[in-house]
Amino acid sequence: MAVLLLKLLLTPGLVTLASLAGRRWGAAVGGWLVGLPLTAAPVAVILAAEHGTRFAAEAATGILGGAATQVVFALAYAGLATSRGALACMLVASLGFAAAIAALNAAPLSLPGMTLTALALLIAGLLLLRDRGEAREVALRRAASPAAMPRWDLPARAAAATAFVLAVTALAGAAGPRLAGLLTPFPIYASVLTVFAHRQAGAAGARTTLRGLVLGMFAFVAFFVTLAVALPRIGWLAFAAAAVAAVLVQGLTFRLLRRPPLAPADGAPLATVSSRP
Repeated sequence: MAVLLLKLLLTPGLVTLASLAGRRWGAAVGGWLVGLPLTAAPVAVILAAEHGTRFAAEAATGILGGAATQVVFALAYAGLATSRGALACMLVASLGFAAAIAALNAAPLSLPGMTLTALALLIAGLLLLRDRGEAREVALRRAASPAAMPRWDLPARAAAATAFVLAVTALAGAAGPRLAGLLTPFPIYASVLTVFAHRQAGAAGARTTLRGLVLGMFAFVAFFVTLAVALPRIGWLAFAAAAVAAVLVQGLTFRLLRRPPLAPADGAPLATVSSRP
């Protein structure tokens, strides 16, 4: 009963808080926040409760690969966003994510190998998704035509994330720790944010959200590296240590997130990525 309550309360609570913060401070901040393991961390907690800390530690190495697979997702979506609609972008990005999972599941990568792979792809993702003036464009569009959110939006996001946590944890025993870990970080919440930003602000909105997502994934890596190393040694205290590591890294990346874009050619004032509507 305690594990079921954890599944039903923890994930929707975290996702709702992140949604409200993203609405308040903009697309890039929303993407950056969902780089945190909002669904993956609850899955790890539940795996530890149901299958033991050693199983969860092995799963953490697989989940860590989610940083790499989410970069593939982000680059595939961003690459098509200028010429295709949100549905086509989501389909191709999801296929890219699935292909990345298959590759990592087949590759015999240990924790150091998975960590280096994730970090290399994150750095490449930041370089390829660097701001080319999209942040200012998105801020100006939001100021000109702020979008009203439907009442069902927050409950739908929380329900989707919770359903995914329930599905992954139910399949974990049959899939094994590595594959269960690799399946866990599917960017459900990031997908919702990206599609909404794409429809509201075009390709610039999608790229801004995905850039924030990639930047936020460094905290994701910090969380699961710490968890994989510490779980076999200190047990449940490893979750606290991993949370501290993630918060510290997230604080460092916030400075990059808040850096304003280049000044426009006409000398108009700068609009940061977090400009309010």
